[in-house]
Order: sequence, then C-alpha cells, then structure tokens
Amino acid sequence: MHQAQLTIDPAFKVAPVRRRTFGTFVEHLGRCVYTGIYEPGHPTADEDGFRRDVLDLTRELGVSTVRYPGGNFVSGYRWEDGIGPKDQRPRRLDLAWHSTETNEVGVDEFARWCRKAGVEPMMAINLGTRGIEAALDLLEYCNHPSGTALSDLRAANGAKEPHGIRMWCLGNEMDGPWQTGHKTAREYGRLAAETARAMRMVERDLELVACGSSSSSMPTFGAWEAEVLEETYDLVDYISCHAYYEEKDGDLGSFLACSTNMEYFIRSVVATADHVGARLKSRKRIDVSFDEWNVWYLSRFQNAEPPADWPVAPPLLEDHYHLADAVAFGGLLITLLRNSDRVTAASLAQLVNVIAPIMTEPGGRAWKQTTFHPFAQASRLAAGDVLRIEPVSPTYETAEFGEVPLLHAVATHSAEGTTVFAVNRSTDGPLSLKIDARALGGKRIIEATTLTDADVYARNTADGPDRVTPKPNADVEHDPMRVLLPPVSWNVIRIG
Repeated sequence: MHQAQLTIDPAFKVAPVRRRTFGTFVEHLGRCVYTGIYEPGHPTADEDGFRRDVLDLTRELGVSTVRYPGGNFVSGYRWEDGIGPKDQRPRRLDLAWHSTETNEVGVDEFARWCRKAGVEPMMAINLGTRGIEAALDLLEYCNHPSGTALSDLRAANGAKEPHGIRMWCLGNEMDGPWQTGHKTAREYGRLAAETARAMRMVERDLELVACGSSSSSMPTFGAWEAEVLEETYDLVDYISCHAYYEEKDGDLGSFLACSTNMEYFIRSVVATADHVGARLKSRKRIDVSFDEWNVWYLSRFQNAEPPADWPVAPPLLEDHYHLADAVAFGGLLITLLRNSDRVTAASLAQLVNVIAPIMTEPGGRAWKQTTFHPFAQASRLAAGDVLRIEPVSPTYETAEFGEVPLLHAVATHSAEGTTVFAVNRSTDGPLSLKIDARALGGKRIIEATTLTDADVYARNTADGPDRVTPKPNADVEHDPMRVLLPPVSWNVIRIG
C-alpha cells in the first residue's frame, strides 16, 4: 500500500480563498444557452423562459461568476442584435461554431438570469471584428444609470436599473488563428490598451482582463504575454489563461497528472507579468484570470466534419465525463486553489451541455456529470485562507510530465474548520494519508468523502445520475488522523 503524509499549519497562508475561483462560462455555443439555461417551452421554464431545474443546479454547483457571451463567439458578435423586442431581433451567421444565432437571449436576459442564479456577470467584448466604439456603447448600455440614449434604451427594454457589470474581458483568444479578427500581439495590445483607456474614462474602477495565450503550447506563448502587457500593463488588472486537457492514446497516468501543466502555465505567466512590471518600474501587480479551463476531448471536435447547413443550437462539444475525468478535473481545481495568491479569478468552461458539469435533455431532464461534484464540494467547503501544504508522497513516472507525486492536495482554513481536498492519482492501489494537524490544537478528522468507482470510466447518465457521486469514507473510523484514499479518487477531508 502507498503511504503519504501532509502537515497543516494555519500560519502558512497562501492567500484568502477567492470566491471568483468558482466562476463558470456561458457561451452562445451548441446547447449551452438554448435548451441549456433557456428553453421557454420546458416544463420547468419560468416567466422569462429560463429552466428552473438548471437554475437550481447552478446554485447547487456554487457558481460565483459567469463569463459571457464567449469565447470564440464574441469575436463576431454584435451586442445590439440581442436587445429589444425578440420578434425584431435579427438572425445571424455565427462563424465561430458554424451555427445560426437567433439572438433570443442577449445582454438583458443574461443579466436577469444572473440575478436569479445569484452570480456575478463577467462580460466579454468583441475586439475581433469591432473595437472601441462598440465597447463603449455596450458599457454605457449596461452600466450608466440614465439620461443618455443607450441607458434610456436599456430602461425602455425593461431594465431600468443598471446591470452594474464590473469585470470585462478585452476580447477572447486573439492569439489564435481560428479567431475571427485574429491579431498579432502588438496589434491586439494596442487595441486592448486604447479600449481599456476609453472604458476607464467612463468608469475608472472597472476590472479589465487582457487576453493571454489560449494555450501554453502556442508557438507565441510567453512572447505574446510580454508584448501585450508592455502595451496594457497600467491599464488592466488581469492577464487571462486558457487550458484544456484530455486523455490521449490511453495514457491515463499522464492525464491524471495534467495539473502539472496548469502549474507550469500559471508560474510562467506570472513570471512574465512580473518581468514586464519590473522593466516598466511599476509597483502594480497583474493577477491571472484563468477564465477557461476544463477537461475537453478537443481531438474529437477537431476531427469532426462541420455541418453542411447553419443549424440553430446544434449539439456541439457534449463530452460525457467519467470518473477519471472528474479526478483530473479535481486536480486542476486544486492547482487553482494552490495558486490563489495570483489566480484571483477563474471560469470553468462551460456551465451547461457544452463540456459542462450540467447536462440537459430538450424538454426533459437535467442531471449532474461526474465533474459537478468536485466543483460543488470545493465551492461549498473552501473558506477562509488557502494554506501552503507540501505533501510527502510516493511518485510515479509519466510519459508526458516525467516523475509526479501520487498525491495532489490543498487545504483551506477558517474559524469554522479546516478542509483538505486531495486527489490520489494511483491506478494500482489505495494511498494511506496521514495528516499532522498538531498546529490546529487537538483537532481530528470529522468527515471524509470520496468520489471513486471500480470502473475508472464509469459515467453518470439521465437514467443513472448518481452512479458516480461522493460517498462517506468509513476508513476514518479506524484512526482519527489517517484516511485511506482509493485509487483514482477525489477526496474531501474535514477537520474540526
């Protein structure tokens, strides 16, 4: 049996738990919006056409922020198409996802849905086919109280009070050749800087996110961040990171360790940002908004043929997650928490149907994917401060990342108690974890749950929504500070 241990000391604080770590993402892509959050004819639909079952699951998931409306979609989006009477809104071709956009849901509907879900909206603006003027118009429409053409138009459209959106993404993945309006780092940096400067003339205290690399594997990675921040450093608050992971060619060991790459990504971007700040002799610190992350079987999408026509809300990117996906996902979430000193916002991409923790049937049921559970548990139980813990763990060799530890973990601590989130990456046996919590003053494990299954590829379905779900770990009954973590498992351990 594998043996590991970790020590918890509340003196070793990384940073406060950031509620924005538990953000998600709603894009006009596939069935995320239509038959996802919005389906007027559904049995649970409310007076605005929003699915109540999805709203309930969103609240249970513990979502803090939602990024909208894209993603690749935003780089060709005309926000004005999605306001006013619905029967007068134009239908448009969406080049990003080869679909037809009906514009039944736009900024006012999204803001209304956010209020119902109890989440903070995070708005992306189009810097692909548009620019400064459209960004200023959208800001005025959303946030100005009244007395101008656009703020009064918002009121006439049924939203008398401003939407009050504080966090804005200056475009999306502009480093990517797939992006409508793709630009070089210098081109994008200049446009982002001038857009940010103009937006701050309207509201000085906005929180602005500059586009970083869409992947650490991009040939421009590193140089892109440096050039963009040289233009925008004093005008923005965040640089974004995007990363997706999948099991490749049956290499489960490397997949379970994919958070190793996320750690590298974060540290590289932080180092680059700090280098630019030093060169500019600035005392300001740029934080990271990891505003797209998930397990995504991208290779399946890349190998698929696009539709011959332009369908409305076609089923796209509907990955059905298994246990191993949830464990790798949990490892990514642990890494975000471990870096809470610099990663102060994050968005799980996406919320419903599209590579999502929530799945729906048009006109029918909604259920939780396996990845729902690590996110919901962490959002509910992570509180107070993130603590720096350095587990002592056996290692194993991976083809992609070399030698990595079997145990990946983080702890949070507050006056109400301490919680350890831990992943056992071992595929060949359980991991006995001994916790030294003497610095907490005589505390013990009061509860432990584990997400695991005898079949690492077990999935949840509409007919079997609880096949893979957290269950009590009875092993803690045998030793107050030791717990047995099953192979390929996500674990939550509460100490009090």
